[in-house]
Amino acid sequence: METLNFLLDGFAAAATPANLAFALIGCIFGTLVGVLPGLGPSAGTAILIPLTFKLDPTGAIIMLSAIYYGAMYGGTITSVLLNVPGEAASVITCIEGHEMAKQGRGGTALGIAAIGSFIGGMFAVCALVVVATPLAALALEFGPPEFFALMLVGLCLVTGLAGRSLIAGILMTVAGLLIAMIGIDPVRGAPRFAFGVPELYDGVDFIPVAMGLFGIGEIMLTAEKPFREVIKTKLSHLFPSREEWRNSVGAIARGTGIGFFLGLIPGVGSIIPTFMSYIVEKRISKTPEKFGTGVIEGVAGPETANNAYANAAMVPLLTLGIPSSPTIAVLMGAFIVNGLTPGPFLFQERPDLVWAVIASFFIGNLMLLILNLPLVGLWAKILEVPYQYICVGTLLFCILGAYSIKQSVFDVWVMLLFGIIGYLLRKLDFPLAPAILGLILGPPLEKSLRTALEMSAGSYSIFFTRPLTLVLIILSVVILVVSALKLAPQEIRQTSED
Repeated sequence: METLNFLLDGFAAAATPANLAFALIGCIFGTLVGVLPGLGPSAGTAILIPLTFKLDPTGAIIMLSAIYYGAMYGGTITSVLLNVPGEAASVITCIEGHEMAKQGRGGTALGIAAIGSFIGGMFAVCALVVVATPLAALALEFGPPEFFALMLVGLCLVTGLAGRSLIAGILMTVAGLLIAMIGIDPVRGAPRFAFGVPELYDGVDFIPVAMGLFGIGEIMLTAEKPFREVIKTKLSHLFPSREEWRNSVGAIARGTGIGFFLGLIPGVGSIIPTFMSYIVEKRISKTPEKFGTGVIEGVAGPETANNAYANAAMVPLLTLGIPSSPTIAVLMGAFIVNGLTPGPFLFQERPDLVWAVIASFFIGNLMLLILNLPLVGLWAKILEVPYQYICVGTLLFCILGAYSIKQSVFDVWVMLLFGIIGYLLRKLDFPLAPAILGLILGPPLEKSLRTALEMSAGSYSIFFTRPLTLVLIILSVVILVVSALKLAPQEIRQTSED
């Protein structure tokens, strides 16, 4: 009953004209980010964080969250009409969605994707309402050792699942943690790794680094690739036929379950739920040979799983303070920039904000459905804008955004430097997610570690004598071992080919 009262209060806050406007703007910008190939939700969210600097924390988080799940849908449009995924989770949609577009059924593909995304997203938000309070209450029982072990699990998950090489993942995690250590030592109060540069005494700001790695790096990488021509298909028939509905209902239900449960696991990433949904649909189909020729359930299932995952991924962030994907890590950084710490204490200290944000998920998903069904033709028109103009415009926006953080040219140089680094790392196939997660989790990880050691008078035995802490540390080791065993054959094979 208490949860319902909190949710109703959240709806009252989220339904104010200002917050409705922020949600709508976020959905529009998010869909635009998803539509533009090469940006994706991580880069788009990082680039657009400066838009929220003058907003109150509630409005800022509502807008950024809407950008996130808007971008998760927007990538479908490019997948169907260009055969180019607007973001990683839409890769699998290219297989069936583009074939449907070539057959003149592009409108139906986009329509079922919007409907499936709405259903999957709404289910995930309803489940978030149910599990949020119990999970947050459980997490309140955690002490510093448990929080340290929990964040260690999150780092290990992303390290093991973010790339083809475990060594590369570990190196990027360590790099992110080292960058997080730049600034003033929180215990001794002395500068460390600042090298006499006054601008580094406050540490390296998260936003320029994220904008550089994800935004500038992605722009440079995408500018190298030829831009494909948009398929000129009639988009008037947006609703499936009766037979297509029958084929899609089961796929939407299965995609919802797959996306939601995988969204609860930190480090899984948005690609796995969509691929798993597609594989499940192909396995249980009576005509698996038709897959690859424009089968509608091959669009409905993965797209539903995509948005169910996107909304479910907010559960570990809001209740435990653990980001489950690069984009959620960027969102966590936005929380911190606004003076908020995601996790169980947020429910205790700012229930007004957290429930307003949760209520805005319901409103945002409805807005997305309204925006994307009747206006899908307009989004398709945006794809015809020459990409060189989009690249230059996005670059200028990044520079202005980085400068606006502290009105400092130094932050612009930091962003451009990390843009070049991000571009080179992507060319060398190094994962960026572990680095950005290490940068975000570095300060709370260090704080929890030092507090735990103060509790035990400097003895590391505290991490092995507390049952939950020990279980979480063992889980971290298991994750790394399993990742090493799984990735080792790929690395050996790749080395032999080279």
